[in-house]
Amino acid sequence: MPEVIFPGPEGRLEGRYHPQKEKDAPIAIVLHPHPQFGGTMNNKVVYNLHYAFYNMGFTVLRFNFRGVGRSQGEYDQGVGELSDAASALDYLQSMNSNSKHCWVAGFSFGAWIGMQLLMRRPEITGFISVAPPANMYDFSFLAPCPSSGLIINGTADRVAPPADTANLVSKLHEQKGITITHTEIEGADHFFQDPYMDTMIGNVTDYVKRRLTETSR
Repeated sequence: MPEVIFPGPEGRLEGRYHPQKEKDAPIAIVLHPHPQFGGTMNNKVVYNLHYAFYNMGFTVLRFNFRGVGRSQGEYDQGVGELSDAASALDYLQSMNSNSKHCWVAGFSFGAWIGMQLLMRRPEITGFISVAPPANMYDFSFLAPCPSSGLIINGTADRVAPPADTANLVSKLHEQKGITITHTEIEGADHFFQDPYMDTMIGNVTDYVKRRLTETSR
Protein backbone atom coordinates (compact mmCIF):
# COMPACT_ATOMS: atom_id res chain seq x y z
CA MET A 1 0.00 0.00 0.00
CA PRO A 2 1.62 3.26 -1.06
CA GLU A 3 2.74 5.73 1.54
CA VAL A 4 1.65 9.22 0.58
CA ILE A 5 2.62 12.67 1.75
CA PHE A 6 0.08 15.40 1.00
CA PRO A 7 -0.22 19.06 1.96
CA GLY A 8 -2.06 19.93 5.16
CA PRO A 9 -2.78 23.30 6.79
CA GLU A 10 0.40 23.11 8.92
CA GLY A 11 2.72 21.34 6.50
CA ARG A 12 2.99 17.79 5.25
CA LEU A 13 0.63 15.04 6.34
CA GLU A 14 1.58 11.37 6.14
CA GLY A 15 -0.93 8.80 4.97
CA ARG A 16 -1.57 5.39 3.46
CA TYR A 17 -3.53 5.41 0.23
CA HIS A 18 -5.14 2.33 -1.22
CA PRO A 19 -6.77 2.92 -4.62
CA GLN A 20 -9.11 0.63 -6.51
CA LYS A 21 -8.75 -0.02 -10.24
CA GLU A 22 -12.26 1.27 -10.97
CA LYS A 23 -12.20 5.00 -11.64
CA ASP A 24 -15.64 5.57 -10.07
CA ALA A 25 -15.03 3.51 -6.93
CA PRO A 26 -16.52 4.97 -3.72
CA ILE A 27 -14.02 6.74 -1.44
CA ALA A 28 -13.51 6.68 2.32
CA ILE A 29 -11.19 8.31 4.84
CA VAL A 30 -10.44 6.76 8.23
CA LEU A 31 -9.56 8.95 11.24
CA HIS A 32 -7.41 7.78 14.14
CA PRO A 33 -7.84 8.16 17.93
CA HIS A 34 -6.37 10.81 20.19
CA PRO A 35 -2.79 11.83 19.26
CA GLN A 36 -1.84 12.50 22.88
CA PHE A 37 -2.84 9.03 23.99
CA GLY A 38 -0.85 7.11 21.41
CA GLY A 39 -3.37 7.36 18.57
CA THR A 40 -1.94 6.88 15.06
CA MET A 41 -3.18 5.74 11.67
CA ASN A 42 -1.76 2.29 12.48
CA ASN A 43 -4.07 1.82 15.45
CA LYS A 44 -5.65 -1.64 15.16
CA VAL A 45 -9.23 -0.38 14.85
CA VAL A 46 -8.23 2.18 12.20
CA TYR A 47 -6.16 -0.38 10.28
CA ASN A 48 -9.01 -2.88 10.28
CA LEU A 49 -11.57 -0.27 9.23
CA HIS A 50 -9.26 0.75 6.39
CA TYR A 51 -9.08 -2.78 5.05
CA ALA A 52 -12.79 -3.38 5.59
CA PHE A 53 -13.58 -0.45 3.31
CA TYR A 54 -10.93 -1.48 0.79
CA ASN A 55 -12.32 -5.03 0.67
CA MET A 56 -15.77 -3.59 -0.09
CA GLY A 57 -14.41 -1.84 -3.16
CA PHE A 58 -13.60 1.58 -1.71
CA THR A 59 -10.53 3.64 -2.48
CA VAL A 60 -9.30 4.39 1.05
CA LEU A 61 -7.05 6.92 2.76
CA ARG A 62 -5.96 6.90 6.37
CA PHE A 63 -3.45 9.41 7.67
CA ASN A 64 -1.68 10.78 10.73
CA PHE A 65 -3.00 14.00 12.24
CA ARG A 66 -0.53 16.86 12.69
CA GLY A 67 2.39 16.07 14.98
CA VAL A 68 1.91 12.29 14.68
CA GLY A 69 4.47 10.12 12.86
CA ARG A 70 5.86 12.07 9.91
CA SER A 71 2.99 14.58 9.84
CA GLN A 72 4.16 18.13 10.55
CA GLY A 73 2.68 20.52 13.09
CA GLU A 74 1.56 19.88 16.64
CA TYR A 75 -1.58 18.82 18.46
CA ASP A 76 -4.31 21.47 18.25
CA GLN A 77 -7.19 20.40 20.54
CA GLY A 78 -9.22 19.04 17.62
CA VAL A 79 -9.49 22.36 15.76
CA GLY A 80 -6.43 21.81 13.58
CA GLU A 81 -7.16 18.10 13.34
CA LEU A 82 -10.51 18.90 11.73
CA SER A 83 -8.64 21.03 9.16
CA ASP A 84 -6.26 18.11 8.60
CA ALA A 85 -9.22 15.80 7.92
CA ALA A 86 -10.67 18.33 5.45
CA SER A 87 -7.30 18.47 3.66
CA ALA A 88 -7.17 14.67 3.54
CA LEU A 89 -10.64 14.57 2.00
CA ASP A 90 -9.62 17.24 -0.54
CA TYR A 91 -6.60 15.15 -1.48
CA LEU A 92 -8.66 11.98 -1.82
CA GLN A 93 -11.30 13.73 -3.91
CA SER A 94 -8.71 15.35 -6.17
CA MET A 95 -7.50 11.88 -7.19
CA ASN A 96 -11.00 10.37 -7.46
CA SER A 97 -13.18 12.99 -9.11
CA ASN A 98 -15.60 10.40 -10.54
CA SER A 99 -16.53 8.86 -7.21
CA LYS A 100 -20.25 8.84 -6.42
CA HIS A 101 -20.03 7.88 -2.76
CA CYS A 102 -17.91 9.46 -0.05
CA TRP A 103 -17.69 8.00 3.46
CA VAL A 104 -15.90 9.01 6.62
CA ALA A 105 -15.03 6.57 9.41
CA GLY A 106 -13.46 7.49 12.72
CA PHE A 107 -12.51 5.79 15.97
CA SER A 108 -12.82 7.52 19.36
CA PHE A 109 -11.31 11.04 19.00
CA GLY A 110 -11.36 10.32 15.24
CA ALA A 111 -15.12 9.69 15.45
CA TRP A 112 -15.59 13.15 16.96
CA ILE A 113 -13.51 14.74 14.18
CA GLY A 114 -15.34 12.67 11.56
CA MET A 115 -18.76 13.86 12.74
CA GLN A 116 -17.58 17.47 12.56
CA LEU A 117 -16.27 16.90 9.04
CA LEU A 118 -19.72 15.59 8.17
CA MET A 119 -21.20 18.96 9.07
CA ARG A 120 -18.80 20.80 6.78
CA ARG A 121 -18.93 18.55 3.76
CA PRO A 122 -22.36 17.88 2.25
CA GLU A 123 -20.88 15.41 -0.24
CA ILE A 124 -20.31 12.84 2.53
CA THR A 125 -22.97 10.20 2.00
CA GLY A 126 -22.37 8.01 5.04
CA PHE A 127 -20.38 7.71 8.24
CA ILE A 128 -19.07 5.13 10.66
CA SER A 129 -18.50 6.36 14.20
CA VAL A 130 -16.68 3.79 16.34
CA ALA A 131 -16.76 4.35 20.13
CA PRO A 132 -17.46 8.10 19.94
CA PRO A 133 -16.34 9.73 23.22
CA ALA A 134 -19.64 11.48 23.93
CA ASN A 135 -18.62 11.85 27.59
CA MET A 136 -15.53 13.93 26.69
CA TYR A 137 -16.58 16.00 23.72
CA ASP A 138 -19.59 18.06 22.79
CA PHE A 139 -21.50 16.52 19.90
CA SER A 140 -24.31 19.10 19.95
CA PHE A 141 -23.05 20.52 16.64
CA LEU A 142 -24.91 17.63 14.98
CA ALA A 143 -28.07 19.68 14.64
CA PRO A 144 -29.18 18.59 12.21
CA CYS A 145 -26.97 15.62 11.39
CA PRO A 146 -26.66 15.78 7.59
CA SER A 147 -26.34 12.12 6.65
CA SER A 148 -27.19 8.65 7.86
CA GLY A 149 -24.59 6.50 9.54
CA LEU A 150 -23.63 3.81 12.01
CA ILE A 151 -22.58 4.43 15.60
CA ILE A 152 -20.99 1.35 17.12
CA ASN A 153 -19.60 0.80 20.62
CA GLY A 154 -18.87 -1.89 23.19
CA THR A 155 -20.93 -2.50 26.32
CA ALA A 156 -17.73 -2.77 28.41
CA ASP A 157 -16.25 0.52 27.18
CA ARG A 158 -14.75 2.38 30.17
CA VAL A 159 -13.23 5.20 28.13
CA ALA A 160 -16.48 6.27 26.47
CA PRO A 161 -19.29 4.84 28.65
CA PRO A 162 -22.17 3.22 26.73
CA ALA A 163 -24.77 5.37 28.52
CA ASP A 164 -23.27 8.53 27.01
CA THR A 165 -23.22 6.98 23.56
CA ALA A 166 -26.86 5.92 23.92
CA ASN A 167 -27.75 9.45 24.98
CA LEU A 168 -26.04 10.86 21.85
CA VAL A 169 -27.87 8.37 19.64
CA SER A 170 -31.26 9.21 21.17
CA LYS A 171 -30.71 12.90 20.38
CA LEU A 172 -29.84 12.08 16.78
CA HIS A 173 -32.82 9.75 16.43
CA GLU A 174 -35.16 12.72 16.80
CA GLN A 175 -33.97 14.22 13.52
CA LYS A 176 -35.92 13.77 10.32
CA GLY A 177 -34.65 12.59 6.98
CA ILE A 178 -31.70 10.55 8.22
CA THR A 179 -31.33 7.18 9.90
CA ILE A 180 -28.83 6.62 12.69
CA THR A 181 -28.12 2.93 13.22
CA HIS A 182 -26.76 2.08 16.66
CA THR A 183 -25.04 -1.22 17.38
CA GLU A 184 -23.62 -2.30 20.74
CA ILE A 185 -21.12 -5.14 20.85
CA GLU A 186 -21.78 -7.11 24.02
CA GLY A 187 -18.64 -7.39 26.17
CA ALA A 188 -16.35 -5.29 23.96
CA ASP A 189 -14.09 -2.64 25.47
CA HIS A 190 -13.09 0.69 23.93
CA PHE A 191 -10.45 -0.89 21.69
CA PHE A 192 -12.49 -3.96 20.63
CA GLN A 193 -9.71 -6.23 21.79
CA ASP A 194 -10.05 -9.85 20.71
CA PRO A 195 -12.36 -11.57 20.25
CA TYR A 196 -14.48 -8.47 19.50
CA MET A 197 -12.61 -6.85 16.60
CA ASP A 198 -13.99 -9.26 13.99
CA THR A 199 -17.52 -8.77 15.31
CA MET A 200 -17.22 -5.00 15.11
CA ILE A 201 -15.73 -5.05 11.59
CA GLY A 202 -18.40 -7.55 10.50
CA ASN A 203 -21.13 -5.18 11.68
CA VAL A 204 -19.52 -2.25 9.87
CA THR A 205 -19.19 -4.26 6.66
CA ASP A 206 -22.81 -5.44 6.76
CA TYR A 207 -24.01 -1.89 7.35
CA VAL A 208 -21.95 -0.30 4.56
CA LYS A 209 -22.85 -3.00 2.04
CA ARG A 210 -26.52 -2.51 2.82
CA ARG A 211 -26.24 1.26 2.41
CA LEU A 212 -24.44 0.95 -0.93
CA THR A 213 -27.35 -1.03 -2.38
CA GLU A 214 -29.87 1.63 -1.34
CA THR A 215 -30.47 4.52 -3.69
CA SER A 216 -31.41 7.06 -1.07
CA ARG A 217 -28.98 8.81 1.26
